[in-house]
Amino acid sequence: MKLRCAVLDDYQSVAGTAADWSPVADEIDVVGFADHCATEDELASRLMEFDIVVTLRERVPFPATLIERLPRLRLIVASGMRNTSIDHVAAERHGVTVCGTASTSTPPVELTWALLLGLARGIVTEANALRESGPWQSTVGADLHGRRLGILGLGKIGGRVAAVGRAFGMDVVAWSRNLTPERAEEAGAGFIATKEELLETSDFVSVHLVLGDRTRGLLGAKELGLMRPGSFLVNTSRAAIVDQDALLDVLRRGAIAGAGVDVFDVEPLPADHPMRSAPRLLATPHLGYVTQANYAAYYGDAVQDIRAYLDGEPVRRLG
Repeated sequence: MKLRCAVLDDYQSVAGTAADWSPVADEIDVVGFADHCATEDELASRLMEFDIVVTLRERVPFPATLIERLPRLRLIVASGMRNTSIDHVAAERHGVTVCGTASTSTPPVELTWALLLGLARGIVTEANALRESGPWQSTVGADLHGRRLGILGLGKIGGRVAAVGRAFGMDVVAWSRNLTPERAEEAGAGFIATKEELLETSDFVSVHLVLGDRTRGLLGAKELGLMRPGSFLVNTSRAAIVDQDALLDVLRRGAIAGAGVDVFDVEPLPADHPMRSAPRLLATPHLGYVTQANYAAYYGDAVQDIRAYLDGEPVRRLG
């Protein structure tokens, strides 16, 4: 009897064509799910009859309570090589192998700039007006050249965002708790000693930090209140780094010029979520890693992970 493999959150129904599944086709049946399970009960019911699960990034949590309810589960493949939404201890206790895949930082860099440029030039407002026979020009774009770009987190993604900022002729500065002046200089950014100074002096602020105990809620009402009225915030990292209620408040009050957001406290966003109707917000449905090349890497490696597991020699193990 074939093993059963569930591919979660295959919203575009492309998992089956993004990679060649023939190396495992004789031994597993693959079922893709284009919708999202909002509760653990729904997920447990859906996955009860599956032996293998392929999940994207950290979008679906696998706590101990869920793993305990899936007696057939033997392998979880999560895209990327870091996943904090899976209880690795519980997985090991229940004999569930967890593997990762390759990933690239290029797509979120590109989306960061799509959001930043969209905000700066009022792209959505102007494009919608053009299609709807609205006013011919209603916004005045914000310049990038000569303006300050403040980057929170100067790792792989933040460093590449900095390089693009320099290409636009921006004054690029950065801050994180562990950033040194030497590391900032290597990345082509000016060193800022405190996040408060970065927020107070930047025209554009872009978040590229890893979510953890020290970064959760890093930008709250006090911090967002330091930003200039004409400044913009972009977050393609993790929603919890920015206090969501505080962000909604400054947007509604016009305390900042706008925000570009790709990550949310609840995903997918409920139909009545306030982020869907917030003013001055350019929002996308967590598209940071959703590109053809990344999907080919994710699902291609997922096939390799499954094949290696079936052969008794798991690769790219996590935990």
